[in-house]
Amino acid sequence: MKIGYARGSTMEQNLDLQLDALEKVGVERLFTEKVSGTKKALPELDRCLDVLRSGDILIVYKLDRLVSNIQHLIEISEKLEELGVNLVSICDSIDTTTPVGKAMFNMIGVIAELEGTKTDLEKARGRIEVNPEDHPSALDLYDWDWEIEGITKMTGVSEEELYSMLKERSEKG
Repeated sequence: MKIGYARGSTMEQNLDLQLDALEKVGVERLFTEKVSGTKKALPELDRCLDVLRSGDILIVYKLDRLVSNIQHLIEISEKLEELGVNLVSICDSIDTTTPVGKAMFNMIGVIAELEGTKTDLEKARGRIEVNPEDHPSALDLYDWDWEIEGITKMTGVSEEELYSMLKERSEKG
């Protein structure tokens, strides 16, 4: 079954673009909500994940409508893998029903795990201060030659925030 999920970040945000795209790809069941992805409680996403069964395809308009950061993406991807559910992100051209799409999605997870391991080691050595406002994965993706648009989609960091982080890093040497 093709199951869709659409999320608006604010009550005022119109979901029509997402809903039209999901309808065009043949979504059979749809879950929607209007809440910031940074909030812990995403009740409709939780309901959506609860109804998924092996062989289903979860379809979203863009990954940033499903998750707000890499860690949440890893959690969702692990749950989908565990359930035997594929993921399609229409705008991000990710389709885990294909070998290339599955490899690309897995690579995102590998990058995130590497970044997490590096950050954990630096924390253990006392080299970095832990601050929930920091977005180290955005800098790592930049270092790995990701396009700015892709970094902002994957991490939720705005272009302005990313450039500010890059400037701060270069000033530190």
